[in-house]
Formats: sequence, C-alpha cells, structure tokens
Amino acid sequence: MKLLTRYLAREIYSSMALVFAALLMLFAFVDLINELNVMGTGNYSLGYVLLFVLLTVPGHLYELFPVAVLIGTIFALVQMAMSSELTIYRSSGASLRQMIAALFKIGLPLVVLSFVCGEFVAPPSDRLAQELRLRAQNAQLNLKEFRSGVWVKDERSFVNVKNVLPDIALMDVNIYEFDDSYHLRAITAAQRASYVEEGLWHLEGVTQTRFEQQGVKVGTQPQQEWHSVLTPEILSVLLVVPEQMSAWNLYLYTQHLKENHQKTTRYEIAMWNKLTYPLAVLLMMLLALPFASHQRRAGGVSGKMFAGIVLGLSFHFVGRLFAYLGSLNDWQPLWSATAIFWLFLLLALGMLWQTERR
Repeated sequence: MKLLTRYLAREIYSSMALVFAALLMLFAFVDLINELNVMGTGNYSLGYVLLFVLLTVPGHLYELFPVAVLIGTIFALVQMAMSSELTIYRSSGASLRQMIAALFKIGLPLVVLSFVCGEFVAPPSDRLAQELRLRAQNAQLNLKEFRSGVWVKDERSFVNVKNVLPDIALMDVNIYEFDDSYHLRAITAAQRASYVEEGLWHLEGVTQTRFEQQGVKVGTQPQQEWHSVLTPEILSVLLVVPEQMSAWNLYLYTQHLKENHQKTTRYEIAMWNKLTYPLAVLLMMLLALPFASHQRRAGGVSGKMFAGIVLGLSFHFVGRLFAYLGSLNDWQPLWSATAIFWLFLLLALGMLWQTERR
C-alpha cells in the first residue's frame, strides 16, 4: 500500500502542478488586462502593473486550491483507470477504505500548505498589492490602519474613519485640519459622510472644534460639505475585505467589534471559513475518487474533467453565496461557513456509495 500511496502522490502532485500553472496564468492574464485599463494614472507604469499582478498570485493560489486539487486528482485517477492501473490495485486487495486513506495521506501536506498560504502569505501580499497600486496612482496619500480605524493623510488633513458601509458611506469620521506650519487648526467630527462627486463629500451630524487666537470655538451643524481627494475606490482598498484577512486578524478584529457592541457576523463567517477552507482539500480528493471508475461511454477524460471543473467552481461560488446569505440574515457563523462543506461531503459519500454498488 505504501507503494500505491507514493505512486498516487507523484501522479496527483504532477497533475495538480499543471492545473495550478494553467489557472494561475489565466487569472494573472485577466488581472493584467484589467490593470492595463488604468495604467498611466499617476505613476502607475507597466512595471507597477506587473508587480501588482505578481503580488496577487498568492491570493489566487489560495482561492484555487480546492478547484486545482479536484481537477488534478480527477485527471490523475482517470488516467490510471484508463491504463487499468487502479483495477490492478483493487484486484490485488486494495479496498476503498485503503484508497481513501492513501488520498488523505497525500492531501495532508496540501492542507498545511493551503493554511500557510491563506494565513501568512496571501493576506500581506494582497494588502501590499493594493497599497502599491494606490500609492503609484495617488502618491500624495499615506495609508495606515489601526484598531481605532483607518487613518488617511489628505493633503494637510488627517482623516480617521471608524467604519465603511457597503455603499462606501463613512461612519464616525474625524477630520484633523492643520495649517501650513502643521499646527492643529480644527477638528471636524461627523456621524456620516456620503460621496457626492469627485472631490466632494456630504457630512451629516457635524460637530466642529476650531482653534483660534481668541480661543476654542465649538459649533454644530446638521449638514456640511467636505472637499477631499478621497474617493470610494481609495477607501475600498483601505479597509481590506474580510475574505482577504488572516484568521488571527479576523479573530482580533471580531473581539474589537464585540467590545464596541458592533455587528460581527460577516467577520466571524470569514474567520470560520479561513479555518475550515484548507480541509476542503481532503473533501475534493474524496469527491474525485468516484471518477476513477472509468467508463468510456461516460465521456472519458474530457467529460470527467469538465464535471470536475463544474463541481469545483460550484463549491467556490455556492460557498460564497452561503457566506453572503449568512451575513445578511445573521445566520450562525460556523454553519454559514461550513454548510457547503457538509453538502459536498454528502455528495461525495453518495457518489462513492453508488460507484461501489456497481
């Protein structure tokens, strides 16, 4: 059985490498085309574009892990079935349980690799890519994110944003204005800021504190205009989406939101998804095993590869659908993050049962 495991590992790993190479080149090419549309903005030259695309590769690698594992495993198993190698192994005494155990042994290093990529490589790489792109296009902006919210240097002002809504409306905005010698001139606090047009925001619930030679003056206004170079596109990359954060940072941020009595559902779903997503590698290998029962009239390699692509993409997109529905309807975060996992596990077990009945 050790010989079978080593041989399976070699075939599956080589097939996965080819699938990863093809998918990553495809996604990198799409990213390159998208970035070429905005190349030339500010200092965003071709060199920055290529570096941006390169930095987004780890994120795509992490997202594509289950799909690549499924397609690569199906390809390897179908090829072995076509050459009757799996039939020989099964005839020599290798049971279905032993085949599953061999696949799980092969998959365990991939689980660890997926977790490391999603926790330590992809999040900082995605953040660096977005900051590089933003700084190349708008060199006058400096971006920092802390537990107190996002801080943005807007010309001679420093802006603190506590929260950004899905429509890019800002909540709890504090604007610290400085004069030419960088002495604090005014502090403007707004409950909400809505984007009107380029260079203009609409503030609501405004309290302004001005520091003048005669003393400190405090005034309130229900509404006020705010002229700024900030845009929704800039703010959308300042706050990294939960799906691109590491599980540890999601946990810390969730605790911070709970301390401030804020909604945490989306971040908890993203956290549980980060923790369980690497296990999808084992699930995809289990799902690929029924495809090893080769039948030429069933479509051969091409038909089964197509079915594998459809299943892999369905796992990815339906999983996101459950996450969005869970966030909108305040479903239990762990269930929302793992519902697709249990559904595909039932599908894999059903396919294995049907295959063994034959």
